[in-house]
Amino acid sequence: MTKPSTASRNEIVLIGAGIMSATLGVLLKKLMPDARISLFERMDSIAAESSDAWNNAGTGHAAYCELNYTPERKDGSVDIEKALSISAAFEVSKQLWAYLRQQNELPNVHSFINDIPHISFVWGEENVAFLKKRHEAMTRFALFEDMEYTESAAQIAEWAPLVMRGREPGQRLAATRMDIGTDVNFGAITKGMVQYLQSCDGVEVHLGHQVNDLCKQPDGRWRVQVEDLETKQERELLAQFVFIGAGGGAFPLLEKTDLPVAKGYGGFPVSGQWLRCTNPAVIAQHEAKVYGKASVGAPPMSVPHLDTRIMDGQRALLFGPYAGFSTKFLKNGSYLDLPLSVELHNIWPLLSAGRHNIPLTKYLIKEVFQSPEDRLAALRQYYPEARMEDWELATAGQRVQVIKKDEEKGGVLNFGTEIVADPDGSLAALLGASPGASTAVSIMLDLLGKCFPAEIKTKPWQQKIKEMIPTYGQSLVKHDGLCRQIRSKTGEVLKLTD
Repeated sequence: MTKPSTASRNEIVLIGAGIMSATLGVLLKKLMPDARISLFERMDSIAAESSDAWNNAGTGHAAYCELNYTPERKDGSVDIEKALSISAAFEVSKQLWAYLRQQNELPNVHSFINDIPHISFVWGEENVAFLKKRHEAMTRFALFEDMEYTESAAQIAEWAPLVMRGREPGQRLAATRMDIGTDVNFGAITKGMVQYLQSCDGVEVHLGHQVNDLCKQPDGRWRVQVEDLETKQERELLAQFVFIGAGGGAFPLLEKTDLPVAKGYGGFPVSGQWLRCTNPAVIAQHEAKVYGKASVGAPPMSVPHLDTRIMDGQRALLFGPYAGFSTKFLKNGSYLDLPLSVELHNIWPLLSAGRHNIPLTKYLIKEVFQSPEDRLAALRQYYPEARMEDWELATAGQRVQVIKKDEEKGGVLNFGTEIVADPDGSLAALLGASPGASTAVSIMLDLLGKCFPAEIKTKPWQQKIKEMIPTYGQSLVKHDGLCRQIRSKTGEVLKLTD
């Protein structure tokens, strides 16, 4: 099979109009100004699935408060490697957003990013000891050096009044706080990026269009079959590079490629729900993202949090998410998505992963059958005086976790994100979920390294990437001064500084 020449790799198809495709599209257009890019989205609007503000956790995941990113080792120490990686990746994302804002290629910053403190809150002797060790380990690095720690009920009440009001006195408590935390509306960022792409020559955005098939041609290009969902008309086009960034919809599309590297992959869908506050007086009393510890067996995206959000200039307050199970791979998908994804190549990994994750299965069954009283009881652990009449149930986005072959276990469930790429770099798919959106820029830079290995080493690409992301190629974990310097610069552009 002939590998496409570098000169002709400007015919690009992006599948899915979410934060991943938008980020990749912007990077490619900046690096390849003459590129011809076609973006196809099955919904009739941009960022309508996982990137939508109400469907996405929206925290601006920087690992400040998410305790699932810092597990306790068997020896009692706290593993902060994942937290360091995620926090550094979020700083990379902020650099690209700041660059685009300076170029007037993203909207007013407060439409997509705002200051909101990030708080971790725990109770009980073991959890307090854990949080203290976590704080000691993390504050050795510049990424987390501003993290405050307290066991004072009065201090916690000052940080998050609703959390302490009505709480039983004498309870052993602890909290950490990062004042530089943010709330991010990834739907607004995605729409801003796509709007920029639409202003560029050579870019076409097609809403209400579904990609039905992908077939690799003898010359290395991909034949992409697309259907207009309104007219039911189908057409085909040839692409030198295809990115499948369709969230849960990436799994069935990847199967259609028949690539050997795609064999053995399967998806496990997890749905979610929020309790959304409807009382403005309550909303006004809370300005923080307060995260706790997940229940035993809970998936990472189910870490409970009492969460202030800023959407369309309005404050909102959410609690959750409550996990659930659906056989859909997308919120607007089909209940046949999961059964139709089962093939001979992935049935054993799927069964093996299920056998090794029985606690997760039990947890999801319990969550599905929760009553309104059960959900209120969970909320009252974080807001003791919560009243049912102040909250309504809302459906969150659909997440599909990666299941893949494992020589030892047969199949493993992966709660992160993973790039699956054709070895010749002509096609790539992004599978998985959290922390996803917050680390989109780093993920897409990794994808460029996999799919454009020759181009990314050239001087023009290196110069352009460093113009957009000044710390590219340098570690924000190892270089404290660089971390402080770039955080200050992006904070000024994104109006995250006092």
